[in-house]
Amino acid sequence: MKLCQLLDSISYKNIIGDVRVDVAGICTDSRKLRQGELFVCYEGGNFDSHDFAAEACAKGACAIICSRPLGLPLPQVIVEDGRAVVAPLARAFYGYADKKLTLVGVTGTNGKTTVTYMLKAIFEACGKNIAVIGTLGISYGNKFISPELTTPDPVFLHSVFADMAESGVEYVFMEVSAHALYFGKVDGLQFRAAIFTNLTQDHLDFFGDMPSYAAAKAKLFESSRCSLAIVNSDDDFGAKLIKESKNVLSYGLDNPSDTFAIDLSENLAGSDFVINISDELYDVHLNMPAIHNVYNALAAATCARALGVPLGAIAEGLGKLKGVAGRLERVAEHNGGTIFVDFAHTPDGLEKSLSGLKKLCDGKLYCLFGCGGNRDASKRPLMGEAAARNADFLIVTSDNPRFEDAYDIITQIEPGIQKVGTPYVTISDREMATEYAINLLGEGDILLVAGKGGETYQEIMGIKHSYNDNTIIKKILGNLA
Repeated sequence: MKLCQLLDSISYKNIIGDVRVDVAGICTDSRKLRQGELFVCYEGGNFDSHDFAAEACAKGACAIICSRPLGLPLPQVIVEDGRAVVAPLARAFYGYADKKLTLVGVTGTNGKTTVTYMLKAIFEACGKNIAVIGTLGISYGNKFISPELTTPDPVFLHSVFADMAESGVEYVFMEVSAHALYFGKVDGLQFRAAIFTNLTQDHLDFFGDMPSYAAAKAKLFESSRCSLAIVNSDDDFGAKLIKESKNVLSYGLDNPSDTFAIDLSENLAGSDFVINISDELYDVHLNMPAIHNVYNALAAATCARALGVPLGAIAEGLGKLKGVAGRLERVAEHNGGTIFVDFAHTPDGLEKSLSGLKKLCDGKLYCLFGCGGNRDASKRPLMGEAAARNADFLIVTSDNPRFEDAYDIITQIEPGIQKVGTPYVTISDREMATEYAINLLGEGDILLVAGKGGETYQEIMGIKHSYNDNTIIKKILGNLA
């Protein structure tokens, strides 16, 4: 494709040189640039890729998109903001492949992954060819791509859309993060439906305050982006979205909603309830415990029904889903107790998982958790308080300390625990902490290992070490056998 053709997809201020050059691809990282690719420059939080334009030129870039003339011997297109043009350029380069797919976006602080996998189960039960994009990776057909970000960068995302369309994918269920919306990663995409799960404190290290975080999430529900909004009516911000959205379906358990559940019963194996979608009734069984998973099921069911799936097929699909990796996943039993692994890494997420298990616990409820380094430090005591309010005993350990000292993070969690007074221990080594916690289990007890879920690494001083809670738990149990 010629650069002059690509430029029809964006606004620009000026052109330097001949833009009738061939474009072999689009690149935003000079380290990864290949011969003949278009290099897009923009200013990031910790870098300015204009500083690497000369390197891109030396590697054989065909042209450069930039916000100022760079004095290099190749064509340059001057734009207001390089980051803002990446998505439309990528979309045009890959032939607007997204238009061949039915896109469903899921946003919210917690529950995004589970909702996408519930939708996957429902639509696969109907024989549809589907794809999932999110925290656990990208999967479609027999292909799987390991995750790097919840929502991939636009160039990679549109390349995947092109391959999905070529592979016959019909529906794409994708997690859409607040960061993705803020940075324009999904600009130009038309979502057939957009789902909102909930809004609680997270990512304030980046957004600064809750209104700014909420505003980023709200972008997904603009009428120019989605045809139908599906919103949790029991969430305060959800109630606001319902009032502001033009075409909306609601779901919930407490407030009046288009979709709700009655006759709910729960146990450690899952939940049973009758779903009501606009006065259509059907029995549903979930193989996943806790009330927040009922909310996730209501969200997925509302979306599927709006897209034409019969209620019976929805119930069948939900019943076939055995669970989602690292999402309140029942992984083992020991000494009469049960061990769950969960991704809960926010105060609300931890509260919901623990409160859900507490109702089902016949013995003591133990919780092992930590907080990530170089992320919103203000939520650390809140995590401690949430855990302390719901568990009988806490084991505070490391998560992904990144460039922080694990013990320093733990000391910031402790005030929240001390506020409630729940007994606890601190063990900074996560594997040692896990072994200690497992040895506490007795008949009827439950241990929740929280924070990492399905992650396969622990990041310490910027280095990712192989680590998975499920694997470590099985290793410890093997040694104890």
